[in-house]
Amino acid sequence: MAAAPALGAFVKVRIALLWAVLAATAVAPANAATYMLVISGLGGEEGYEERFTAWADTVAKAGTVLAGDPAHVQLLVGKAATAAAIEQALGQLATRLHADDQLFIVLIGHGSYDGSEYRMNLPGPDITGSTFAAWLDKLPSTTPVLLVNATSASGAVAERWLKPNRVVITATRTAGERNATRFAGYWAEALTSGEADRNKDETITAAEAFDYASRKVTDAFKADAAIATEHPRIGGVDPGRFIVARLGKAARFANDAQLLAMRDQQTGIERELAEVKARKPALPEDSYYQQLEPVLLRLARLGGQIDAREAQLDGAAAVKKP
Repeated sequence: MAAAPALGAFVKVRIALLWAVLAATAVAPANAATYMLVISGLGGEEGYEERFTAWADTVAKAGTVLAGDPAHVQLLVGKAATAAAIEQALGQLATRLHADDQLFIVLIGHGSYDGSEYRMNLPGPDITGSTFAAWLDKLPSTTPVLLVNATSASGAVAERWLKPNRVVITATRTAGERNATRFAGYWAEALTSGEADRNKDETITAAEAFDYASRKVTDAFKADAAIATEHPRIGGVDPGRFIVARLGKAARFANDAQLLAMRDQQTGIERELAEVKARKPALPEDSYYQQLEPVLLRLARLGGQIDAREAQLDGAAAVKKP
């Protein structure tokens, strides 16, 4: 009768060691595909126009590295960012997206609120929050979506656009914060900043990017000795699951076919791990740990293979240098 508890204790020790190995070797999982839609509306004056365009370009370039395929990133800027073009882009995405994919949508520009409706300033007819919400609802409900509305008055849609499987970030807390925002620039900066990478794993999550941009907004108003006219907010479940940028080695090897295949395997094993964890309340303790161990072993071995492939690519890159 004493053998089972002893076995359970032994397995727990092995699992603790496996967790330590995974913490040291695992990289962030990759989903089947990542898509991005970046929309930069009218600036109204030259200074804003230039800033909005530059920020949108930075976000799109980071998205191209992340997605590994330029065709997965669409940039609508200035005169091209019409309501019709946005509707068409979202309609195309609705037919392409699968449950394992991820979609990031970033809005940059001027927003307004008339007391009942949010609007984003675009060439031709402005887009309303209600219209945009209706287009979003045509996307597959099983596809995780990260929405970053970095416009002024964006707080008006923070709750309206929130749905299961969505994370919504807005540059302002309320509809009444109507000044042009600084958040958009700092969000773009976060996607290329090692400072935003708080755990130094060469990937930037939505949570890390939000923390960085929010902190920078606060610091900027303090440096100007000005009252803050924007207060970013974030809503939705687990924003840390969204990887929004890769840096360094993670960026250099983002398109390697072998790494992409191994990261897809990693995603599948992590789903198995989540399923085992979900069964924990219904399982005897020893049975739970015995089911957990082989999944962790496979994940640790795959992590080692990923590290070996990255080392191989690093070596090849070093040889090519003059």
